[in-house]
Amino acid sequence: MDKSDEDKPQDFNRNLRRVVETDNFGGDYPDEKFVTIPLCNEEKANKVADLINELFCGPEASRYWKVVPHDYVLQPGFEP
Repeated sequence: MDKSDEDKPQDFNRNLRRVVETDNFGGDYPDEKFVTIPLCNEEKANKVADLINELFCGPEASRYWKVVPHDYVLQPGFEP
C-alpha cells in the first residue's frame, strides 16, 4: 500500500461536514442541534443549510443553520 492509499480515509473524514441549527444573534448559550442528515461533503452541506435558511430564516429569525466539520462540538443551551 502506498502513502496515498493510507491518507484517503483520513482525508475523506476530514472533509465531511454536518449542518447545525444555532442562535442567529450570537448568544452565549445557542442550544445547538445537528440536522438529521447523513454526513456529507461541504458542497452538499452548504446546499442543505442554504435551502433551510432561505425557506425558514430571515434577518429577524431567532435561529439559523450553518455548516461545520463532522467532529464539531455542539454548544449547549442555558441551564439554570
